[in-house]
Amino acid sequence: MTDPLIQLKDQVCAAVDGERDRLIELSRRIHAHPELCFAEHQASTWLADYLEHVGYQVERGACELPTAFIARIGSGAPRVGVLCEYDALPGIGHGCGHNIIATAGAGAGAALGRVVERTGGSVVIFGTPAEEGGGGKIVMARRGAFADIDAAMMVHPAGADLPAMHVLAVATIVVTYHGKAAHAAAFPHRGINALDALITAYNTIAQLRQHIRETERIHGIITDGGQAPNIVPDHAAGLFYIRAATEGRLEKLKTRVLGCFRAGAEATGARLEYHWEGEQYSDMDSNQPLADAYTANLQRLGRTMLDMRNVPAAVSGSTDMGNLSKLVPSIHPMIASAPATVPLHSTEFAECAASPSGDQAVVDGAKALAMTALDVLCRPEFRAEIRAAFEGGDR
Repeated sequence: MTDPLIQLKDQVCAAVDGERDRLIELSRRIHAHPELCFAEHQASTWLADYLEHVGYQVERGACELPTAFIARIGSGAPRVGVLCEYDALPGIGHGCGHNIIATAGAGAGAALGRVVERTGGSVVIFGTPAEEGGGGKIVMARRGAFADIDAAMMVHPAGADLPAMHVLAVATIVVTYHGKAAHAAAFPHRGINALDALITAYNTIAQLRQHIRETERIHGIITDGGQAPNIVPDHAAGLFYIRAATEGRLEKLKTRVLGCFRAGAEATGARLEYHWEGEQYSDMDSNQPLADAYTANLQRLGRTMLDMRNVPAAVSGSTDMGNLSKLVPSIHPMIASAPATVPLHSTEFAECAASPSGDQAVVDGAKALAMTALDVLCRPEFRAEIRAAFEGGDR
């Protein structure tokens, strides 16, 4: 006799196949209309409309964020959360493939909505804006969105199928130097060069990079370097990210980087101002039992999961899903949507996100998420294992 859970998994996979054309059309539409963080008005509306169409009760503008939503179906516990991201990157659109994340999550929701009356419990689809620097999940968590969720999951496109990603904690700093303007040819001695201060700090950071860990990163841009070559710049500014493997190491690295910025001011006489901008992202605790279940479900679809031991720790990124993983048992697997040679955050990756391989990632991602959600909904002993791993620190 066929296991009832296997039957349910077959049914949600068939349901995703039935939604395939609509999901791919939605993914391509989001991809063709990229919107930056907290401005994803079209994408959030399209996703909310789709989820309403398949039976969800949708709260738009959730947590006082205009482009967030929370869609619910079913009732009571257990409650499984599936997360959608849909913001794009400046200049390169969906170079991180968030159109795939969004529609894989919505597709999983559509499939689960077909069976939730038989499984019991609830499915909650979260529309989480502004992952690319705005920290939408952090704001939503602070406002109680995930308080009653038993497990949270999403899937992110990549160049390989991975059970997790190496997630670094990250902080954003905005620095400004104030100098004194003067004619750069006639009276340079009367000026204080704010750009020199910033360049000095930038080069000092470059020297610091020799002496930081493999998992640490410091990178930034100059956002203001002066107005004209014949005027000593009285104002210069930059935006920098600082990353480390844990929040504890991040705090130490932040102190060292601040020393570099202060050195620029000391060397030139310019005055330094700085502030930490936005939300600080945490490292990620991937829940191992949940990740193992996702791996088994993905392999049912004929995909081969790469062993994380074969992925260098230096191949990493940051996400506000890390902050959520400290509050709720969570996973953030990666699904192949592009060749392994194509890097994230590139125009080439953006092209793959609206290609046949990107479309297949939407479909397979939706199926794997839906099947993993069924494991949570239908197996009390599995929920206990997830919770034990979360509380025990084996995440």
